[in-house]
Amino acid sequence: MIDWYEDKKIKIEFDKIPKTTMIFPIPNMSKSEIKAVKEKPFVNLQELDVILTDKRESIKKYKFTVEKEYRWDGASIPRVFWRLIGSKTEPEFQIASLLHDKLCENHSFINNDRYLSTLVLIGCMKSADVCAFKRWLIKHSVDNYQKFCGW
Repeated sequence: MIDWYEDKKIKIEFDKIPKTTMIFPIPNMSKSEIKAVKEKPFVNLQELDVILTDKRESIKKYKFTVEKEYRWDGASIPRVFWRLIGSKTEPEFQIASLLHDKLCENHSFINNDRYLSTLVLIGCMKSADVCAFKRWLIKHSVDNYQKFCGW
C-alpha cells in the first residue's frame, strides 16, 4: 500500500498511484454523450483499492474500491469562486474530489460519517500542496453544504 496522507485524525492509503484523466467532447459524440462528458468529465483509469484509517476516537479502518472508469465531476466549486479558489479542473483537486465524490455517493463505505469524508478531502488537498486558506474555505463550504443537504 502507498501511504498518501497521514495526520493525527486520518490515514489514506492506495494500492497503487491513482491515475485519472479528463475527457473532452469530440465531434463524433452524440448529444447525450457530450452532456455526460460535461456533467462528469473526469475518469479513473484503473481499479484503485483504498484504505482509510479513522484515528479520531478508536482506530477504525475502511476499505473500498474505486472501479476503473468511475466518472465524477471534479471539485464542485461554483464558477463565481474560481478566481479565489480555482476551477473544478485544477490538478491538485483531482484525487481529493475523486475520493470525496465516491464517498458522497456511497455513505456506507465509512458508516455514514460525513465529517470523515471532509477529513479525507482536506487530507488529499494537503498532500497536493493546496494552500491553507483554500483548504479552510473548501472545508467549511463542503461541510456546511453537506449539513444543509442532510448528510
